[in-house]
Amino acid sequence: MQRRDLLKNSALALLGTTVWGSSSFTASPKKQPSQTAKNIIFMVSDGMSTGTLNMTDLFLQRKEGRRSHWLSLYDENKVRRALMDTASANSLVTDSAAASSSWGGGVRVPNGSLNVNADGSFNKPILQKFKESGKSVGCVTTVPITHATPAGFCVNNHKRGDMNEIASQYLGLRFDVMMGGGIENFVSEKRKDKQNLLDQYRKNNYRVFTDNYQLSAYQSDADQPVLGLFHEDGLPYQLDLQQNETLRKEIPSLSKMTAAAIQQLSRNKNGFVLQVESGKVDWAAHANDIGALIHEQVAFDDAVKVAVGFAEKDKNTLVVLTTDHGNANPGLFYGSKANDNFDRIFSFRHTNDWILNGITHQTSSKQLIERVEYAQGWKLDDNEAKELLKHYSSLDESGVYNPRKLPFKYLAQVQEKYTSVGWGSMDHSADYVELAMYGPGSEKLQPFIKNYELHNFLLKSAEVMI
Repeated sequence: MQRRDLLKNSALALLGTTVWGSSSFTASPKKQPSQTAKNIIFMVSDGMSTGTLNMTDLFLQRKEGRRSHWLSLYDENKVRRALMDTASANSLVTDSAAASSSWGGGVRVPNGSLNVNADGSFNKPILQKFKESGKSVGCVTTVPITHATPAGFCVNNHKRGDMNEIASQYLGLRFDVMMGGGIENFVSEKRKDKQNLLDQYRKNNYRVFTDNYQLSAYQSDADQPVLGLFHEDGLPYQLDLQQNETLRKEIPSLSKMTAAAIQQLSRNKNGFVLQVESGKVDWAAHANDIGALIHEQVAFDDAVKVAVGFAEKDKNTLVVLTTDHGNANPGLFYGSKANDNFDRIFSFRHTNDWILNGITHQTSSKQLIERVEYAQGWKLDDNEAKELLKHYSSLDESGVYNPRKLPFKYLAQVQEKYTSVGWGSMDHSADYVELAMYGPGSEKLQPFIKNYELHNFLLKSAEVMI
């Protein structure tokens, strides 16, 4: 009898272990029948290292008592997750043009080019394919709409920097919604050829917006494409924008542009494909600017909420969350004051970009110390201030998106002891990156994928084969 009881109890224990083990290691949503995505919203936090995603979630937990919308999807087991390899055709470390072209054209191309192979041949961009299938298509971004990431979904060009030409290419392609910065690429005063592209867009029945008031008053019309250009170059950093009431009213947030684009595009009964990019996450990472970085990622996260909210109601929309590559590999590092130092970012009024652009070679140490303390609540010592000011006698720091050659690197190094946030570099990394999907088609995502494989994945998810 005792032996029978022992065997019975052992069997029950084994059964319990099996059931418990199965539950514990379920990392994906319950398997759903394969479905077709009528709509796709492809969301890119450009240059988002894993540390950026992590620290933004920690920031929101500690400041607002909530998780980021992206990480909440993981908590609630609503998405499929994968790691993605981000290499280009000629380097393990991609730039944004080659990365977006991998998705856009389905082929890895050399850095610097947009859907152009090393032999000069073209790969047809994915938004052109979706447009030909009858869907509405568009892009919204916080950097110039002609910048590498939106352009990689849209056009073929040998040089990502030829943004005047890219602006001209968009006109003939007649995409349904294009919104962001970069108005200088469309106006005669700034273009090399002196063409007024805005007039040409209007003559071709585009509705053109140049401020938030016009966007707010707009009533969507499926037959009239929209071009929104809200600033020269990239839109201002969100952290700085919060302190400027006038600009805050004039320039729409990424989440507002996303909502407006969805409203416009969803009028098409055949569905739509929209790319949403937070391009200034990448710019902030290049500058090692932690205040800018986290607030840009929060703004992107707000747009994630808009996209997923639409998809939850619509039931026919695949939402893709990812980045094109890591950048600068920031992280919160150990120390007895790590928590308190990190929490300092809560009270930042301005970015490092704002601090450095307001300094000249005539600024005194006292003025600099006061400027930093006002902007971010921590105090440079006199030696640090003098060392920083030395850079202004001969501005020579190299780096992307730093035309004045300002000393971002030195300021970030000093700032680290006050925030406990350190940086691996000031440029892109070869890290595998986060990829998450919600909605029909997500059930097909495998745990590891190469960036160019997403091209056919998206087409197949929408049952578009061109």
